[in-house]
Amino acid sequence: ERRRIEEIARFSVESAQFSLRLFKDLVLGNKEYLDMILSDTFTHRTYYMGLVDENNKVNFYDGKVRVVAPDGKELLKYAPEEYLDVIAEHIEPWTYLKFPYLKKIGWKGFVDGAESGVYRASPLSRLNAADGMATPLAQAEYEIFYDTLGGKPVHQTLATHWARLIETLYAAERELELATDPEITSKEVRRIPTEMPTEGVAIVEAPRGTLTHHYVTDERGLLKSVNLIVGTTNNYAAIDMSIKKAAEALILPGKPVDDAVMNKIEMAFRAYDPCFGCATHAAPGAMPMIVRVF
Repeated sequence: ERRRIEEIARFSVESAQFSLRLFKDLVLGNKEYLDMILSDTFTHRTYYMGLVDENNKVNFYDGKVRVVAPDGKELLKYAPEEYLDVIAEHIEPWTYLKFPYLKKIGWKGFVDGAESGVYRASPLSRLNAADGMATPLAQAEYEIFYDTLGGKPVHQTLATHWARLIETLYAAERELELATDPEITSKEVRRIPTEMPTEGVAIVEAPRGTLTHHYVTDERGLLKSVNLIVGTTNNYAAIDMSIKKAAEALILPGKPVDDAVMNKIEMAFRAYDPCFGCATHAAPGAMPMIVRVF
């Protein structure tokens, strides 16, 4: 089984490299695409967050969350159990989702810039918040990314897709590292629990963003309270801002709003890979909803 996983990992590295070559040829090689990526229509200057290891390299499963300002300088770094000291959630009456923001800066509304507590947590955010990638091939691509787009941090929302490809290569390299580590076939496969904790907080990076889970249990291990801040929730304010800015720039007086215009507006939305089922915590079944279109 280990040999089969190693084989898959080697193929995954090749596949990720191929995808990056394809992206460079078809997207970066097309001036129209590049101009759209770099345009102000799809640009927001926000704070960024992502998990990093002890060397401030991108990590998906362990470490601390690092937050950097719109100028790229580190604002703070926090452990999972400290998240409530850093993040607060704003609510609006017109949505089921909450709007997380940085307590240290405060909620200033749906605006970007250093004075606004709005942050983003996405593949692009993870690269902006880190000092590099923890694997060599991904690190080389990370350097190309920032050299091409004018240095750190990158504020162009559509560059998230390029960041996603770099993370895909990192994940494949990491998979190969783990598959070839002797410890993966160790006989030490189970750690027997010695106590029953009553509270736990953990943070990992989901593909779409930082994922915080906080559970409190009773003495029998049954849940008493749960708090989740998922990737889409982290990005919700930025998603709204991105759609609004794209719509204002692309919907012009006297011109029809055709599929091409709608598609470009939707690109601002899709870059975040949102999952509103995750973010609203909706139970299965119908949700009574009235939609008003103005």
